Amino acid sequence: MISLTEFTPSEKEILLKHFSNADDSVFAITTPRQVDRGALMSRYSRTDKSMRRIFLDEFLANENRGDEFYNKVLIEYGDDSVAELGIAQIAIEGISNIAVKKIEDRRIGLSYLEKSSRYVAWDKKIDGNYKFYREPTIMESRFADMYLECCNFDFDTYAKSIEPMLKYIRERDPIENLKFKDMRSGTEIPFSKLSDSQDIKSATFIYNATTKAKALDILRGLLPASTITNVGITGNGRAFEYLLTVLFSSELREERELAAKIKHELDTTIKSFVRRSDDKYGKAMQEYLRSVNKYTKNMARRHASTARSQGAVVRLVDYEGESSAQNKIVASLLYEPQTVSYRSILSDVKKMSKKEKSNIIEGIAKLRTNRRHRPPRAFEMTEYTFDIIGNFGMFRDLHRHRVLTMQRQLLTTDHGFAMPDEISQIGLGKEYNECMQNTKHVFEKMRAKYPQEAQYVVNFAYNYPFLVRLNLREACHLIELRTIPQGHADYRQVAQKMFLAIKKRHPTLSRIIRFADMNTYELERFESEKRIEEKRKTTK
Repeated sequence: MISLTEFTPSEKEILLKHFSNADDSVFAITTPRQVDRGALMSRYSRTDKSMRRIFLDEFLANENRGDEFYNKVLIEYGDDSVAELGIAQIAIEGISNIAVKKIEDRRIGLSYLEKSSRYVAWDKKIDGNYKFYREPTIMESRFADMYLECCNFDFDTYAKSIEPMLKYIRERDPIENLKFKDMRSGTEIPFSKLSDSQDIKSATFIYNATTKAKALDILRGLLPASTITNVGITGNGRAFEYLLTVLFSSELREERELAAKIKHELDTTIKSFVRRSDDKYGKAMQEYLRSVNKYTKNMARRHASTARSQGAVVRLVDYEGESSAQNKIVASLLYEPQTVSYRSILSDVKKMSKKEKSNIIEGIAKLRTNRRHRPPRAFEMTEYTFDIIGNFGMFRDLHRHRVLTMQRQLLTTDHGFAMPDEISQIGLGKEYNECMQNTKHVFEKMRAKYPQEAQYVVNFAYNYPFLVRLNLREACHLIELRTIPQGHADYRQVAQKMFLAIKKRHPTLSRIIRFADMNTYELERFESEKRIEEKRKTTK
């Protein structure tokens, strides 16, 4: 514990401008410069002084101390972990769905909040133009007109379909058939029996929000990957530095230009942490990334496969036998409470009967009373690889999961597209198909010369191949989260198929996945919107 008499009254007065307190052993660093906050944290590990003493002795009189410290540590010593001490938040607006996925590929050290296609409609124009990215290479080419016509046709079809789709959903699931909470009785009753004006207003709000989300969910497949979005990013300097390096090495002009803009803004807050992204070290890393990309392309051409899958696919393509996986997981469960080697415990576990091991797994599973009760880390001891083809709109949701390995291909029209049943039911099937065929025609024209840029024209409805490798603990989290009632039907079906595949191969271990919802729902957001509205009422 720090002595309360360590600092003089005048020092305490100074410290209170830079720390939350001057005399407790727990305190927050509030000094305004991000570079100083990070440098203090790093300097802390290299001296026996207290942090506040470091500030008084080494930082207070030298305004450039933080920058000097990072220049020394990052450039001279190459201690990359120090860059994690710089934190920044940036917002990027008007970015395409191609570029935002490249950014969100960076799994560690960055957190994202992206504009939702479920709650926001893309039917409005700005200065007479729909909100899609005019990719400069395409716009300077002979494909410019067909690109614009294709994207505009997609948006026209999307915009004029919103009201008919809303009308259909509200006729199929009228508000009168649904139940809402009556504030007087505290029970749920049919809408027609609500008498309180506030209850009626609240129920109408819930219904309108739910049905709008459903309509937009159905129609999002019409949107092309050029659709622009907004994303907010919070992260540390090390992660931002790597993000910038990746973007600078990109084949797409949008991503290279984004790198320059992001770095310019980060230079105003955490300059010392991202300096190497485009200096001689960064340029060497960029060249390495380009070389890896070029090499793998050449190898893929040399060993190209001609087989292509049409339609959605969820295949479990790699896993270990349940007996082996069980042994490792049970041994890991028994490891922490003991004081012997994992090897010895594993040897003992292998001698257990199947029933004994099954009972241990079942016992842990029963302790989970809701999906937020994560399985113990022992369940990371076995892994699964899934070969998945699903529409790009669905991929965007699953792409948010971090604790897994995901590899993906270029967005193409090679694998067919998904069309929700509701599209045909309201008589839009012909126009929907026309959009997709038009996209395929334009994409095929562009892809030979511009394989990267051609992605921008592909609709969210087109199927997209990606590979997912994850351990059982993360599979539990993904499956239980993505099968909840309020989830989109597309990714719920993928998660349900993943669960069934694991259950088939590992019937005992799969018991840990206790909260996979295998049902289907018409109005996914209904119950969730009711809960949100109840919370609104209680916080007023």
